[in-house]
Amino acid sequence: MTYLADSHCHLNSLSLKGKAASSLQGIVARAQSVGVTHMLCVACTPAEYAPMRQAVEPYPGIYTACGVHPLNLEEAPDWQEDELISILQDDRAVALGETGLDYHYAPESRQQQLSSFARQIDLALELKKPLIIHARNAHQDTVSLMRAGNARDVGGVMHCFCDEVEMARQCLDLGFYISFSGIVTFKAGENVREVARYVPLDRMLVETDCPYLAPVPVRGVENEPAFVRYTLEFLAALKGVEAKKLAQLTACNFASLFGIDLDAACLPYLDKQGSQTAGEPLNSYKLEKIQCPL
Repeated sequence: MTYLADSHCHLNSLSLKGKAASSLQGIVARAQSVGVTHMLCVACTPAEYAPMRQAVEPYPGIYTACGVHPLNLEEAPDWQEDELISILQDDRAVALGETGLDYHYAPESRQQQLSSFARQIDLALELKKPLIIHARNAHQDTVSLMRAGNARDVGGVMHCFCDEVEMARQCLDLGFYISFSGIVTFKAGENVREVARYVPLDRMLVETDCPYLAPVPVRGVENEPAFVRYTLEFLAALKGVEAKKLAQLTACNFASLFGIDLDAACLPYLDKQGSQTAGEPLNSYKLEKIQCPL
């Protein structure tokens, strides 16, 4: 079975406007048509989780996560541990997040962010769930809290990494994976490309962060899981490996981090007749069969 994982997406935030299909089913079918077999759909507040979970229920290869995003604290200023505990007992929920710190967009809420992040690290340890961490313009505080809270004990991923090599090194030393989004393809993304050159293949993930950050050559449109293949192909060229090999490695990293059986979770094709969704099709991206050495 071919494996290609979008390790971080927000399917519930897609507008679906201007898409070839006007439903989540169409989006999933488009992803499958280019070999995307697994996805991790992330809620940024507890209130967001239930409708998101209901939407992805028909698709066994879509897993879920929930946390309190630093930029969503106004929506959930008084979030409670019990609420997240209940959510993360769901059998599809494989991680706590996204959580973390963002001083780029919300420096004024620094103290609130620090408290929320520290509580979520503690909760991840209690639940034995890996962390999905968002960090922007908050290098020192992020790493300091990860160390102080023993985040190494559950591990996780630095999602949509956009910092420098030194932060990547410190996060790798704590046992975390580094996930690359379409930013690595942007003209202004040389710092991220430098990190991608540094990060070993066995600690690398790929993601869309859809509906945001569509990669070149589709930059400027609403992102969707099918487009993770563009980021994968770009990274493969940057690292000097075949795309199918990088697909194998990143999918296995995804499975290892989140405790997923890739074979058991593999999405069935939605259209048994093999027809494509309406509109301009994506270029073919049928990878050869890949065996994952789990």
